[in-house]
Amino acid sequence: MEIRVALTLRMVGGLTVPEIAHAFLVQESTMGQRITRAKAKIKAARIPYGVPLRADIPARVTGVLAVLYLIFNEGYLASAPGKEAVRGDLTAEAIRLTRLVRALLPADGEVAGLLALMLLTEARRAARVSASGELVTLGEQDRGAWDRQLIAEGHALVRERLASGQAPGRYQILAAINAVHTAARDVRDTDWSQVVTLYNQLLRLDPSPIVRLNRAIAVAELDGPEVALAEVDGLPLEGYHAFHATRADLLRRLGRSEQSRAAYDRAIDLAGNTAETAYLIRRRDQLTGS
Repeated sequence: MEIRVALTLRMVGGLTVPEIAHAFLVQESTMGQRITRAKAKIKAARIPYGVPLRADIPARVTGVLAVLYLIFNEGYLASAPGKEAVRGDLTAEAIRLTRLVRALLPADGEVAGLLALMLLTEARRAARVSASGELVTLGEQDRGAWDRQLIAEGHALVRERLASGQAPGRYQILAAINAVHTAARDVRDTDWSQVVTLYNQLLRLDPSPIVRLNRAIAVAELDGPEVALAEVDGLPLEGYHAFHATRADLLRRLGRSEQSRAAYDRAIDLAGNTAETAYLIRRRDQLTGS
């Protein structure tokens, strides 16, 4: 599945190998080799292209949704240096294609969940980067700039899935988490206990280090930075800039400035686009008062 998704991102989605490697948290050379081997296998085995039969579609939807999700993510915060921080062309195309899948498979809960997730995330795009080109975190965003029409549509999809009574999948839970965030008119109104509860539910489906990292960020708001740091430390995410940025913020809140500065430096080294880098540099420099 992973290599099918990666190959589709490259050959159909048009993403570059570095962008795909970033999505999978692997080295560019590693991803390049995987894609090359997959193409060679298709050629050697003479695997033909064919439109799947309707009976085959349910088994293939998971891969399709993964492709659309990763295209959207790359658009929402581009990973490559020198590119626009937010690429509306990619997010719009991912949403358009997900709407098509939703029209074809209206009863599929995960399709609805992914569309809701995209809409609730896209609604915040205008507030994502400041006029000076710096990343603006969720807690600092101007919520008046959020697209209320997209939020209303996303919330309606989340409520529809809740009313179905069916056990939610990964995208539905992620959409519900975003619904909690976008329902709060002020960051102080965020129901962090609900966010943590939803992450607990997500962990049962996807116990990945990324989910654990994101859950820890919510735990910090509920139980404090020391509890969250204990959960973050030890996660196998040494090459992921957001891991170091999260540690830096938690250490800052605990007053451990020197350790925080070192974590910010590591996050800056690994950060992709200039918007993220500018934000991290500002936060690091605030530790020294410069």
